[in-house]
Amino acid sequence: MIEVVTIRFKNRGKCYTFAPNGLDIHTGDKVIVETSKGLEIAECSHGNHMAEETGLVLPLRPVARVATADDLRVAELNKKREKEAFQICQEKIAEHGLEMKLVDVECNFEGNKTMFFFTADGRVDFRELVKDLAGIFRNRIELRQIGVRDEARMIGGIGICGRPYCCSQFLEDFQPVSTKMAKIQSLSLNPTKISGSCGRLMCCLRYEQDAYEDLIKKVPKQGAFVETIDGYGTAAQVNLLRQTVKVKLDQDKDDTLHLYKSNELAAVPGGRPRDGEEPPHVLHYVPEEPEIPEPPEDEWGLSMLSEPAAEEPPLPVQPPEENKKSRRRNRGKNRGEKPKAEAAEKKPELKKSEQDRKPGKKPQKKQEEPAAGEQKSQEHRKSSNRRRSHVKAVKAENKDPENAAGEQPKAESGQKAEGQRRGGNRRRRPRGKPQGGEGKSGSGE
Repeated sequence: MIEVVTIRFKNRGKCYTFAPNGLDIHTGDKVIVETSKGLEIAECSHGNHMAEETGLVLPLRPVARVATADDLRVAELNKKREKEAFQICQEKIAEHGLEMKLVDVECNFEGNKTMFFFTADGRVDFRELVKDLAGIFRNRIELRQIGVRDEARMIGGIGICGRPYCCSQFLEDFQPVSTKMAKIQSLSLNPTKISGSCGRLMCCLRYEQDAYEDLIKKVPKQGAFVETIDGYGTAAQVNLLRQTVKVKLDQDKDDTLHLYKSNELAAVPGGRPRDGEEPPHVLHYVPEEPEIPEPPEDEWGLSMLSEPAAEEPPLPVQPPEENKKSRRRNRGKNRGEKPKAEAAEKKPELKKSEQDRKPGKKPQKKQEEPAAGEQKSQEHRKSSNRRRSHVKAVKAENKDPENAAGEQPKAESGQKAEGQRRGGNRRRRPRGKPQGGEGKSGSGE
């Protein structure tokens, strides 16, 4: 790999490779290079880059320097001289009556040589013309005959496709083009439709020729005797790009055409056999695997490059039946009513709580804490139990005013039991007898 730069002269299609000679050259810079004709000004089409030695013709000519302001001023003076020389040369051609068409004039950078490019149908004797031009310009004169394709490259223009000419843009060499290429590509053979402004066949016919040559090997020619999956017939229409052939089968009585793919038919070598001979079997049909359609993309889905949104924790979803039961329970609690099923299940619990809340016993603590949903129901039961115990206490006070007036003892469990027995004995004394001591009772349990 060596470092090179690509140079183009006069903004024309062909490019040349030069050695940068240690200079840092960028694309579009004007440079002065050494050629076989001397120093020339050119434009850099590709700056410093690496290239393989195998594709280059060594040794490479070096770049003299990057164009300075003086070099650009000299190039402008040469352009003015070219315009004057073009007009003078046309006048001299008319004076001598020569059958030639002047195309372009070039003055070299050093100003010691002038070249005239012309086109002509045959050989032209321009010796007298050269003498007249040399006497006018006082330098070396060179007349060069070119072809019509080179003329189009020098002048430039817009083709029928609406783009600039390929020859003036990027083509380096002209390749041969024939009408056979247009015939293979199923184009019109009218010369006016397949010819460029130069009068020759368009260079773009060469671009797709290799692709058409590969496609034409896979399908039979039009009018060939072919074997299809439905029988034998004649190829009526061929579409190279779609790789399809319309065939008229021999077994059909009408002129119906059947469409087949390239793998569904094969050309019979030797053409149609004679009468009475059986055509050979040449088709080896292999069905194509069906293409699996890709799933449609979700337009509203998240792309793979975007970050997924933070997922929120899912809310607890209850079945519809449980939701209805919970609603009914909540309604019963709000109204102060209990569901029948819940009351039946919690009856023994209520009895235990009543026994625990008797004055002689302490309430037992539950080992397991109630769940969050049952806490409200327990509070509701406690409040109802408190109301019931309060009502019972009020009734007992109304029946026994003495006990109601006295304070409730805060003794141990044995003293509470003894007080309960004394109170029971006092309640069971006969009305007529006077009250005695606390320990002298007529009857005891």
